[in-house]
Amino acid sequence: MTATDMDLLRELEPVVEENVNRHLGLATEWLPHEYVPWSLGRDFDTTPWEPSQSKLEEVAQTAFEVNLLTEDNLPSYHHEIATAFGRDGAWGAWVGRWTAEEARHSMAMRDYLLVTRGVDPAELERGRMHQMTLGYRSGGKSPLRIMAYVTFQELATRISHRNTGRYTQDEKADKLLARIAADENLHMIFYRNLVGAALELAPSRMVQAIRDEVIGFEMPGTGIRDFRSKARRIADAAIYDLRIHHDEVVTPVLRHWRFFDLEGLDGDAEKARNEVSEYLGALDALANHQAEKRAARLAANA
Repeated sequence: MTATDMDLLRELEPVVEENVNRHLGLATEWLPHEYVPWSLGRDFDTTPWEPSQSKLEEVAQTAFEVNLLTEDNLPSYHHEIATAFGRDGAWGAWVGRWTAEEARHSMAMRDYLLVTRGVDPAELERGRMHQMTLGYRSGGKSPLRIMAYVTFQELATRISHRNTGRYTQDEKADKLLARIAADENLHMIFYRNLVGAALELAPSRMVQAIRDEVIGFEMPGTGIRDFRSKARRIADAAIYDLRIHHDEVVTPVLRHWRFFDLEGLDGDAEKARNEVSEYLGALDALANHQAEKRAARLAANA
């Protein structure tokens, strides 16, 4: 972290404190055990898991598993934001609160899947071991880039959870994932507000950080085994695809920041903003192409 980064984090501290208090005022307590249908539980040693026991359709199983394994990497995520933002003052208060709230997600999701026998428990555990051993690394991103990344990532995760819940056509699963999505939405708003404040303090630097994260964005679950084919199945089901990423994640967040209306940028930032504009055009075209290929596959299968 450069001296300039440290100075900016100090300048943002009052904004962090304000938004931590805002978050605490909006967040409602929820208890993971209340979202799990425990009465459905059976011992696996007496009744081993079989595929027919799951009420979830195959794509729903895949999406649920990917969402859970993504949440499982919380220790790595905590390390990254604690390293970037510190453990003291308002920043530290947020890091601790965010980590505590995120921990509920994997806890509740795993309990739900095991009790309902929604997925193969042995494969789920092997996937967790692989994912957590691999971990997540931001690659030494600056605090500004991390703030930009988590804004997009939290919103993407919110949408993925919400759409997965609907796709399951299971009332209890939908209720659980809607509750988790509500957490993710509040987390997104927190980071989005910080980026907005940083755009006022250091607009040119923040614009370049946003450019880097828009163009280089990857979901944190990319290390999951067979991720590409799983992501393709999830996209084909319209749970999360390029059209959603363009229309419901990147575009509305940039609009909220008035990204293309900012004034007083230096030359590098103006170049970065033009690159974002060009990228959005390419992403839109790619989303259309993905939709056409999906329609062709569905027609061929029909």
